[in-house]
Amino acid sequence: MNAVFKILKKYRLECFMAPFFKLLEACFDLFVPIVVKSIIDIGIKNSDTSYIVYGCLILIMLGVIGLSCAIVAQYFAAKAAIGTSTGLRRELFSHLGRLSYTEADKLGRASMITRMTSDINQVQTGVNMTLRLFLRSPIIVFGALIMACVITPMSLPTFSIVIAVLAAIVFTIILAGIPLYRRVQSRLDSVTRSVRENLSGVRVIRAFNKEEGEISEFMEKNNAHTDIQNFTGKITALMNPLTYVTVNLGIIAVVYLSSFEIDSGNMTQGDLFALYNYMSQILVELVKLANTVFTITKAVACGKRVQAVLDTPSGVKISESTKDIDENAPAVEFSGVGLTYHGAGAPTLEGISLSAKKGSTIGIIGGTGSGKTSLVNMIPRFYDATEGCVKVFGKNVNEYDPEELREKIGIVPQKAVLFKGTIRSNLLWGKANATDEELWAALEIAQAAEFVRAKEGGLDATVEQLGRNFSGGQRQRLTVARAILRRAPIIILDDSASALDFATEAKLRQALRSLDYNPTVFIISQRTSSIAHADNIIVLDGGEAVGTGTHAELLEPCEVYREIYNSQFKGGDAQ
Repeated sequence: MNAVFKILKKYRLECFMAPFFKLLEACFDLFVPIVVKSIIDIGIKNSDTSYIVYGCLILIMLGVIGLSCAIVAQYFAAKAAIGTSTGLRRELFSHLGRLSYTEADKLGRASMITRMTSDINQVQTGVNMTLRLFLRSPIIVFGALIMACVITPMSLPTFSIVIAVLAAIVFTIILAGIPLYRRVQSRLDSVTRSVRENLSGVRVIRAFNKEEGEISEFMEKNNAHTDIQNFTGKITALMNPLTYVTVNLGIIAVVYLSSFEIDSGNMTQGDLFALYNYMSQILVELVKLANTVFTITKAVACGKRVQAVLDTPSGVKISESTKDIDENAPAVEFSGVGLTYHGAGAPTLEGISLSAKKGSTIGIIGGTGSGKTSLVNMIPRFYDATEGCVKVFGKNVNEYDPEELREKIGIVPQKAVLFKGTIRSNLLWGKANATDEELWAALEIAQAAEFVRAKEGGLDATVEQLGRNFSGGQRQRLTVARAILRRAPIIILDDSASALDFATEAKLRQALRSLDYNPTVFIISQRTSSIAHADNIIVLDGGEAVGTGTHAELLEPCEVYREIYNSQFKGGDAQ
């Protein structure tokens, strides 16, 4: 919750004004039973119409002033609550962007989405309710007790017993509900995860006719969430009947005891009505306080979940170093590199050593799960090597600032990702101030210019979320253009031509080799034809390098490479 309090410090005025005006509202509410008492004892008893009208006008005035105070308090409370949630959401989003893939995998996407949305909304509600009601209710309760004692001291024992019993009921239910609300949010994570997976994989689910199974699994998780919410609701639902029974018993006791005082002339009918009103106020305010505490409890539980993410340190640590970039060193160098994912039973990569000279093309090939993507993900520090080291231009990647390092790398991820907007806005991710000429030049190299020109609007053609209005090949070529536009000295193409035909892929390879700034290119591919012309090829199998060399050097001695080649060309020449 440290992050919440830190942001709330920016709203000191609002945090003072909201409870202050609620305090004023409470004070005016406490005067209402006294005015009603006077109307009964003086106006009605003496049939004084003018006094009754005068008393009613005072009640109206108290109501208007109380309403004005409530509106002002609500304004300041809402301003502080919304400002806090906005700042907290901004800070959480910024922190998530700084986490490495390791921490993101550990937290889980569904959990992060829940914390960013539902949990922060609960914190917002909790801050609002705290500023509005957390101080008002105790003031009304103890103020009503004091006012009742002023009317008649004999009411003190009854009011004290009722308040004590109500407080015991309220806080017992609250203590029982705290752990339950934490479980509710945890089950909500599970439901969110299931929905996200189904929406992401809807085509696969339909292709394999698994709708019924996924619906059944979702219903199981949703029912588990519903059950814990229902159980929590049943516990909290006990509050109203128990508190109402207690207060009504207190009212009966007040009326019974007051009847003797009225008969003896020590009390008036107006005093009885005032005591009844104060007892009712105590009931209403304690129920409000209980609901407020419940809301605060949920907000605290959610705030701790958000704080847990903010307290998760980024795995991207920068080692202190004064070493400069060596322009004569290899562009990328792996030295005995190994990688073991968090929670994995075995290493994904072991003992990888590779040197990529500036301007060279490096091909990476291997079976599914052999560690190809894991290998290149260590260059921009998406994951840090657990063994050995990775160097870029002679400097350990751990000694780079992540932003500085990634400025040197143009990446085309395995999954072609486009963002909602336009073709232009997506390409400008590569270079924010690129001119139209630069954009078209990058599209020409990526073999995408033709279909972009055919689109209505050209560079300003609409791109739907995830690029749904483009084919797989078009998405890949746009992501290649985005990476090329950066003119980075290192380009990583992670299976970025899998959706292209052989002719288009061949043109793309030729265009990449003709780039005037001569970048170092890493090409991951399942096709031997895509990497056959690479200066150096590394063959991975089970996380180990089983062969390195050119296409001709690997074809005979490396069994894994030969099997892949023969499966694709059956002994023919690479295209």
